[in-house]
Amino acid sequence: MTRLVLIDGSSYLYRAFHALPPLSNEAGEPTGALFGVVNMLRATLNEKPDYVAFVVDAPGPTFREALDPQYKANRPPMPDELRAQLQPMCDIVQALGIRILRVPDVEADDVIGTLALDACRDGVDVTISTSDKDFAQLVRPGIALVNTMSGSRLDSEAGVIEKFGVPPERVVDLLALMGDSVDNIRGVDKCGPKTAAKWLAEYGSLDGVIANAHAIKGKIGENLRAVLERLPLNRELATIRTDLALDCRYSDLALRERDVEALRALYARYGFRQALRDLDGGAPAAPASDGARVSLRGTAAGYARAGAPAEAPPDPALAHPGTYETVLTEAQFAALLGRLHAADAFAFDTETDGLDPMRARLVGLSFAIDPGHAWYLPLAHDYAGAPAQLAAARAIDALRPLFADPGKRKIGHHGKFDLHVLRRHGIEVQGYAEDTMLESFVHNATASRHDMDSLARRYLGYQTVKYEDVAGKGARQIAFSQVSVEDATRYAAEDADVTLRLHRVLAPKLAAEPALQRVYREIEMPLVPVLARMEACGIRIDVDELRRQSADLGRRMLEAQQRATELAGRGFNLDSPKQVCALLYEELKLPALVKTPTGQPSVNEEALEAIAELHELPRLILDYRGLSKLRSTYTDKLPEMVNPDTGRVHTSYHQAGAATGRLASADPNLQNIPIRTDDGRRIRQAFVAAPGRKLVACDYSQIELRIMAHLSEDPALLRAFTSGEDIHRATAAEVFGKSIDQVSANERRAAKAINFGLMYGMSAFGLARQLGIGRGEAQDYIALYFSRYPGVRDFMERTRQQARDCGYVETVFGRRLYLENIHARNQGLRAGAERAAINAPMQGTAADIIKRAMIDIDAWLQGRQARARMLLQVHDELVFEADADFVDTLIAEAKARMAAAAELRVPLVVEAGVGDNWDQAH
Repeated sequence: MTRLVLIDGSSYLYRAFHALPPLSNEAGEPTGALFGVVNMLRATLNEKPDYVAFVVDAPGPTFREALDPQYKANRPPMPDELRAQLQPMCDIVQALGIRILRVPDVEADDVIGTLALDACRDGVDVTISTSDKDFAQLVRPGIALVNTMSGSRLDSEAGVIEKFGVPPERVVDLLALMGDSVDNIRGVDKCGPKTAAKWLAEYGSLDGVIANAHAIKGKIGENLRAVLERLPLNRELATIRTDLALDCRYSDLALRERDVEALRALYARYGFRQALRDLDGGAPAAPASDGARVSLRGTAAGYARAGAPAEAPPDPALAHPGTYETVLTEAQFAALLGRLHAADAFAFDTETDGLDPMRARLVGLSFAIDPGHAWYLPLAHDYAGAPAQLAAARAIDALRPLFADPGKRKIGHHGKFDLHVLRRHGIEVQGYAEDTMLESFVHNATASRHDMDSLARRYLGYQTVKYEDVAGKGARQIAFSQVSVEDATRYAAEDADVTLRLHRVLAPKLAAEPALQRVYREIEMPLVPVLARMEACGIRIDVDELRRQSADLGRRMLEAQQRATELAGRGFNLDSPKQVCALLYEELKLPALVKTPTGQPSVNEEALEAIAELHELPRLILDYRGLSKLRSTYTDKLPEMVNPDTGRVHTSYHQAGAATGRLASADPNLQNIPIRTDDGRRIRQAFVAAPGRKLVACDYSQIELRIMAHLSEDPALLRAFTSGEDIHRATAAEVFGKSIDQVSANERRAAKAINFGLMYGMSAFGLARQLGIGRGEAQDYIALYFSRYPGVRDFMERTRQQARDCGYVETVFGRRLYLENIHARNQGLRAGAERAAINAPMQGTAADIIKRAMIDIDAWLQGRQARARMLLQVHDELVFEADADFVDTLIAEAKARMAAAAELRVPLVVEAGVGDNWDQAH
């Protein structure tokens, strides 16, 4: 089909300008917005449209200013930094062979609207490339909106309704009611999209809302009636014109031959290295035209690494729908087995009737060998009228040798779930070689999501079938075993197919970065079976003990409620923020020292801590909340999570959670049990060893501080750790100019706060609040610290500079953390990115070290699992269960292997404990 792409140039120029950091080339010319637009244009041209136009606003007023002199009157003038990029942008657009359209007296929106309908009437497939919500009014069969920056697509009435709550023909009415602060269109005060959509659904149109304004109650009704006379004008201002008399039609917008030499000169001048490589067919980029090397810092090439790795546009060859086959007969199954046996590698996925891998029943399996073709093998669809399926036991027996062959590479997405399911159905998977979730995570951990649907949109430009599409949602959602085999094939086979396609895209990205490839190959992938074994083992809990604790917590919560009633002089609900707020700030007149983002008094933990010294009630409420959280999260919930088949609790570890690489625990989360309170320690007492066994806990001592010493190479810090001194007492001695034996408890406490606080970016204000001292005194402490440990100060500054130059920081092992806000105009965002830059190498290196230790210890435990098992990982701690007579051997091996997991300039020290329960062992 003939395709027309209309690019909303003004929208993308401003969007790129505000989204990207203030980049510049070697000559100091600004390039940030230009870089964003050029990447968008290259992605558009890779889709090979037949016709394309780049539409921008012409200078001067438009007919809308004549209708309303206040229209866009609040907009500030274009920043000089952006204005300087207009002509280069036009030069590049023209050199690419794209026609630029500017029409006086109207906006770019109207030009786009007119051309879009003109082409649509002729049966041309129209794509409007924009991020402007106003264009939703144009969506219809043949006209789609694509936001090239986010990858989102809006191409149907149903899509518009889902996004805005109204069909396309009612979008202008919605905009009229809401108004637009950017364009200075005054709508109904406090009327957001939900309220506007509700009115339009009830009354049919803007005219209907106006006619029934008298019936709308409350303050919002008053607000509506106050602007009734203006609403028709709002609608006219928001309506995109589609009837302009233009001097061209869409058929005049054929793509011209690009001017390669002009593009080469422009790309070289502005430092667009990837664009240069593409222009030259992948050859190394030509040098800048003046012979000077374009520096990485502050250039568009630098931004390709600042905040996110440079991404090529999705490969159209990988974005097409696949051909999927349902395997129902012996002949089909035999053919599938033959293909799998002949293949060196295959992608696979399991479908189950639940999300708990320790309990879910296998419903079907999908496989893919080549992109675009996949099979679904249904095994347990049991709805009325379901087709006959192969016997599950027979199919599993036939597949077992394939999965057990370590030489046959298996590819999955979040495959640890599938490993559990298959193991429980009699298949032990060997050769699990690739995981696209982990490929994506290692490639760019700070990407917002690593689920398959998001990755397919990001890397393939492909919209996947959602689970809700085949199983429904909410209370009406059905189990996958009840999904029709036809729908299940479309959904499940696509999972295997998309997994394979994603691997084909992500593998070369990692291969191009050897350090990241090593993190993936040597840490993340080997860890998958380790975590699977830990999760499958689980840990015993004493259910009776937890029930006793629940009863005790409930009693104390009741006592707190009664005491709170006495203090307040009346009854109130301690669980109601509204009631607590009214009591503290309106009745008791306590100062509201912490506010919500909307400016209202807050009753969160920080707010209550801030006033806890002024009245007994805030502290009592905090204590009550702490008891309630322990009871609801642990003592009540954990007994319900005991697996009836194993009698143990099985947590799940997520590798693609924290950007620093730290593992996250969920269902239940065993990493957040408080250990500094008696109640938290009591909960750990309920985690117990099996009869005849002991729990063993091995914990790294001050690992992040040791990593700080290694990275900073500060002589005094290295000396303190190498000599085995108490690091906080040694720091206090350095800072306060005393011998170690003269350091007081308060001085050690201050040094400890500084040691840990600096790693997390603590300011003098934060240190002052933690120590209960003046801000000036806290600043003096920090200055003294840096004077005694200048290597730490230099390391922190080097790290900030690396983050600014490269857009990322690295762990000792090469894991990267991209910092999207390191060049942000907003000072708060930029400062947060700098704090993360300093902390991430230490926290990320600590995560890498304990993962390496887990892999090594797990390998040693193979063949000894009857004697000992690794059960839990909690931050810097590993928990084991071992036969009582094997404990000493386990501790000696675990400590040695943990200490040898990295070669640092200071020793890694591991402490170990033993007990009948976790609290005793810790």
